[in-house]
Amino acid sequence: MMRPFDDATRRNIAGACAAFTRLPEDDASSALKRAAVAVTLTAAREGDDTAFLLTLRASHLRAHRGQWALPGGRCDAGETPVEAALRELEEELGLRLTSAEVLGTLDDYPTRSGYLITPVVVWAADSGAIRPNPEEVASVHRIALDTIEREEAFDFTAIPESTRRVIRFHHQMSLIHAPTAALIYQFREVLAGRHTRVTELEQPVFAWK
Repeated sequence: MMRPFDDATRRNIAGACAAFTRLPEDDASSALKRAAVAVTLTAAREGDDTAFLLTLRASHLRAHRGQWALPGGRCDAGETPVEAALRELEEELGLRLTSAEVLGTLDDYPTRSGYLITPVVVWAADSGAIRPNPEEVASVHRIALDTIEREEAFDFTAIPESTRRVIRFHHQMSLIHAPTAALIYQFREVLAGRHTRVTELEQPVFAWK
């Protein structure tokens, strides 16, 4: 399904996010370190479709180097997840957005490494302002929304270390795993009007630390 990058699409996605009811935070989640990522919607590289931004993390970073990720990071003291997502978006990609560009938030995702990640959906009208920070980002990619809506975009597999399903997002001959894959998958489901939960989707063992 094509979604032109225009005001009508912004209103439709904002409506889908508003109709989505987030899971309440439980006692176990409250003990985790807070983090946030930005599901950043902008114009696709070609055509007039809407896309989201996916980054490849710089190879010299201490944590999760060289991995695919949504822009984001740990919340600073006293910072809300929305504020953290907007700050990280500016630090990583040079995009300075305000709360007026926030369309909604999805379910918090608890990671094996002790973080609780809040996905914040934002609308970036000025895609020409994207300036990746080489200290954090090796490259930035625009993924058209129809890419994640294809039936073959995601699959699920089993691992002996867990009874939970491992989700995988197929992108450019690469496999992207949770938490990034889980968050993108839930966003895909929200676009379709489905309240699909992803907190029980597993990460691969290499991401458990």
